[in-house]
Amino acid sequence: MSSEQSAPPQMKKTLSLSGLTINAMALIAPGAFLWLTYELQAAQVDPSGVSTAPDIWTGLFLALILSFLTAASYSWLSRRYPDAGAGSSYYFAQRALLDRGSSNKTARNAKFIVGWLSHLYYWVYPGVMVGMMGFFITYILSTVGIVIAPLTEVAIVVAFAVLVGFIAFRGINGSTRTNLMINIAQIGMLIGVTGVALAYRFLNPDHVKFYFSNPVSVLIPSSASHMLFQATIAILVLVGFESVTALTGEAKNPKDVPKAIILSLVIQGAFCYLLEFYGMQAWINSKYTFGAAAASNSPIGDMIIQSINGLFGGGGFIIMLVVAAVVATAILGTTLSCMNTGVRVTYAISRDTEVPEPLGKLNPRYGTPAIGIWVMTAVSAGIGAFGVLSLTNLSAITYLSNFGTFLLYGVTCLIAVYALSRERRSILTKYIIPIAGLAANVVMMVTLIWLAVIGGGATQLAGFIAIAATAIWMAIGLGYFALNSRSKESRIFPFPGKETAEDKNRKYSMEEFRAN
Repeated sequence: MSSEQSAPPQMKKTLSLSGLTINAMALIAPGAFLWLTYELQAAQVDPSGVSTAPDIWTGLFLALILSFLTAASYSWLSRRYPDAGAGSSYYFAQRALLDRGSSNKTARNAKFIVGWLSHLYYWVYPGVMVGMMGFFITYILSTVGIVIAPLTEVAIVVAFAVLVGFIAFRGINGSTRTNLMINIAQIGMLIGVTGVALAYRFLNPDHVKFYFSNPVSVLIPSSASHMLFQATIAILVLVGFESVTALTGEAKNPKDVPKAIILSLVIQGAFCYLLEFYGMQAWINSKYTFGAAAASNSPIGDMIIQSINGLFGGGGFIIMLVVAAVVATAILGTTLSCMNTGVRVTYAISRDTEVPEPLGKLNPRYGTPAIGIWVMTAVSAGIGAFGVLSLTNLSAITYLSNFGTFLLYGVTCLIAVYALSRERRSILTKYIIPIAGLAANVVMMVTLIWLAVIGGGATQLAGFIAIAATAIWMAIGLGYFALNSRSKESRIFPFPGKETAEDKNRKYSMEEFRAN
């Protein structure tokens, strides 16, 4: 048997800077989330029952600042550790602690906690998107008079999860081409939709009174606390910029990964999201209030219908269906991108023997973690099926995903402080920005728990479900780790003094990379 035939399958290095950026942009899908989250944002109230909806745009802006603080930490870590492969924060945690002289045991404990938190984010988030797709399809069918039974909703969710799993199984190149087409379609759509909203605002064909007396007032926060409350929802629409750190093993040039992190957030967050949410806020009027948006399954669909009909005398419903089709593809891209990220992080952890080893096996033809993809497909289908049955259930899995996001982002910012403290760089980049990112994520986590606890009714129930699920997941992880660590030693990332020839070559390559 030839060495080529006997060699184990490897991930294929096919992604350029544009490919990496496209995959990250697909997870931050502005074309989908304005449709999916505006109802939740419009319905949010503070503890005294006052609506926080006027601060939707300013809350998004605050969440964007938090995201850039976290993105900076991810970018600097990926530049420092270009050999992270699919490990992302899991790898960063071990290397940062070992670089600072921590013991192997301490580094192993830290990286496992980070890896387990990664699952709380990356394995729940696709399920959230699958559940949202179920709600979305149900709404669209209801507009044409088709009533969907709960069992059929579950079937839709399962079918969608299998479709995403199949695309992910076929390899990252197919996913990248899919995401490229989706990104082009949704950015074109959101610019068009925003243009329609602003045209309605400035032409005012129905002679309505707008909530914001002038367009500039949209940008001014009405309450600092309301802005913070809105940011806890807005963060859901911005997460994903860090996903390319799990694609380092498939990048042609690891130096492109830090650039892709920032580029994806600038394009999707700072441009697309701020633009389209500004247009929607400026559009809210006496004919369609924040209260109406909170009670609707599709505020953006309502906006399109009212605006097109007002501007052109009809055709709003047809345009709404066209936009809905683009939104459906954007949800597909988001789910696909997160699934690709999640299974690759799990692949790295499995290769490190910290989760069951079959999850670390690659398909020889496509170079993808096939077993992990199909397991994640089943998990996403289950979470989505739970979420699609009620808005409370959907809120619960959304909270759960956000808990994982804030915990992982906060810990990664802390890792950045450890990793960067001995580099020759300014105090701003070594300490101030990563610590600010950590503090921001902690504040968001505390705010989310506080809102869940004091929310009352369905909001409180959803919050308690998410808190309980987080506690159970961490207990399972710690129990598994306690048993597994007694019988197995981490092996994929070299410990000092235990380097193989292959490890030394990899280390030399990394040092050569930094020198260049």
